[in-house]
Amino acid sequence: MEELLYGAAYYDEYMPFERLEKDVKMLKQANMNLVRIAESTWSTLEPEDGVFDFHHIDRVLNAMGDAGIHVIVGTPTYAVPSWMTQRYPDILVTTKGGRRIYGARQIMDITNKAYLFYCERVIRRLMEHVKDHPAVIGYQIDNETKHFGTASENVQRDFVVYLKEKFHGDVEEMNREFGLNYWSNAVHSWEDFPDVRGTINGSLGGEFERFQRRLVADFLGWQAGLVREYKREDQFITHNFDFGWKDGSYGVQPDVDHFQAAKCLDITGCDIYHPSQDRLTGAEAAFGGDLARSLKQDNYFVLETQAQGFPQWTPYDGQLRLLAFSHLASGADMVEYWHWHSLHNACETYWKGVLSHDFGENRTYREAVAVGADFRRLGKHLIHLKKENKAAILVSNEALTGLNWFPLGDGRDYNDVVRWIYDALYQMNVECDFIFPEAENLSDYKVIFMPALYCASEALLRGLKDFVREGGVLVGTFKSCFANENVKVYSDAQPHILQECFGAAYDQFFTAEEMPLEVLLEKYSREDSEQTESARGFMECLRPQGARVLARYSHSNWGQYAAAVCNDFGRGAAYYLGCMCSSALLKRILKSALDRAEIKGNEGSSGFPVIIRKGINRLGREIVYMLNYSGESHMGYCPRGTYRELLLEKQYSTGETILLEGWGMAILEKEE
Repeated sequence: MEELLYGAAYYDEYMPFERLEKDVKMLKQANMNLVRIAESTWSTLEPEDGVFDFHHIDRVLNAMGDAGIHVIVGTPTYAVPSWMTQRYPDILVTTKGGRRIYGARQIMDITNKAYLFYCERVIRRLMEHVKDHPAVIGYQIDNETKHFGTASENVQRDFVVYLKEKFHGDVEEMNREFGLNYWSNAVHSWEDFPDVRGTINGSLGGEFERFQRRLVADFLGWQAGLVREYKREDQFITHNFDFGWKDGSYGVQPDVDHFQAAKCLDITGCDIYHPSQDRLTGAEAAFGGDLARSLKQDNYFVLETQAQGFPQWTPYDGQLRLLAFSHLASGADMVEYWHWHSLHNACETYWKGVLSHDFGENRTYREAVAVGADFRRLGKHLIHLKKENKAAILVSNEALTGLNWFPLGDGRDYNDVVRWIYDALYQMNVECDFIFPEAENLSDYKVIFMPALYCASEALLRGLKDFVREGGVLVGTFKSCFANENVKVYSDAQPHILQECFGAAYDQFFTAEEMPLEVLLEKYSREDSEQTESARGFMECLRPQGARVLARYSHSNWGQYAAAVCNDFGRGAAYYLGCMCSSALLKRILKSALDRAEIKGNEGSSGFPVIIRKGINRLGREIVYMLNYSGESHMGYCPRGTYRELLLEKQYSTGETILLEGWGMAILEKEE
């Protein structure tokens, strides 16, 4: 597509009365050029077994097509009709808690043969019906797909087959690698394999979760294959991945390996939801966008984000517009709201859409109109923004799973550590990609951040060691390089393989409610700190072996150990943080690492709340987004060069100040 896509999910099936013509008019008035349909409405599309009704789909396709509005058609497979589960009760997923009861969405076993039969039939019938309609530009397969905890009998049988392949039929090799002798859990015959739902073994449990994630990739790949049989060459296949959740789209999704699952897609899509009002920081939009972009190192779609959402998320004036452009600033080519109108029944009645329950022109709608006008006017300058970041964060589903089995003990989890690093970089205006354990492009980056990489293969660790030896900068944190990819703890001093690289090792760790830190970092002063420096929770007793100590524990007993170190290794450098510290201290340490890597934050501000995102547009010109995540006015400044501000059509040169109103922004395009 060569135009920015802007729109909303639209459900004619949910409307309390006839208003399609009015909605089309309001969509056009808002300069929206896209709707997504069908992904949630299987029971309307197929009200009885084998009886299909395309009435609503045809109405919407024809109305949108006549108005020049594009349509994405979703396969409706994530919410099953009741008649299906009445005929085949085992379609309902069996989890650790037993079999789910019909009612909610995503309660099916995605491997069940009866379910897959009905999926294939409805997908084929739907594709046959819509594939030639000129309004249809692409397809979304399923919706926020995960494994939903499936542990049905057929899944467990397939898991045993998977284990046989992994261990070449040698059950004793599995016992050794997983340590199953503990509490008499060893299995000496594949026929005696127990129900994995009861396992107390983190290696076996982690392997089952890896297998479950593979089921998701297989399921999406299977659906993509069906759709590809029908789609036109000018139509795309996408999917709306969601992320880990903590009061919004928060981190790595535990139930999907996004890197593997995205391989079947033409364009990566994602759903990004975030706190709003005074809690709006833009970090969720940036995090989700950076991760989605990294899956294919290309532009992506925001297939769902909120317009109003929860009552506590109803946006202040300017926030809808700020967020829309924030998505573009990370490389999105689409911003789509979930959803167009607010529902009048069911569990999401008070998750409000662009329109409220009265369908009138509210404040959010009027702001959406302004966003659409800007997208339409400036689209050729803003579409297909490309980035060449030299910083990357290494994330791992296996590490996430491992730390779920063996928690840090202080209430934090893997994603808390990932976001600790990411949020600091974000606030420093340092943009980054995400990379994954399978990555073969480590040398593309100057600095790699490695938060809580609890599980890692020796091949990956050797690759990271070589990365530093050849001149890269590595920043690791506590609970890294501790266990292998099978959650088996390495039997030497930690961090495994990278002791020489980090110039430190440890063999003990402890937890504390609060631990004062003595900061030895050069050029660090109390004025840099938000408060007296301290750590809280999980802490490692680092013993320097050639490394420079950046901070140590200030304690009569623990003071003999370092809390953070830096070491020169080969042509590069490695930093290791043995505990979590304040944001201020973390930023100073990261600044040291970035300086060593010769990476600077984006020019235009001194940091949060004025966030600077940039890239190269399809015209070959640098685009700089200045985003003010504050209700108060702030000043930005023009980077080196001459730029044209696109929104107000003003010109700025090096160092000139730029006023950013509360929740406001500026978009600069560098002049040739």
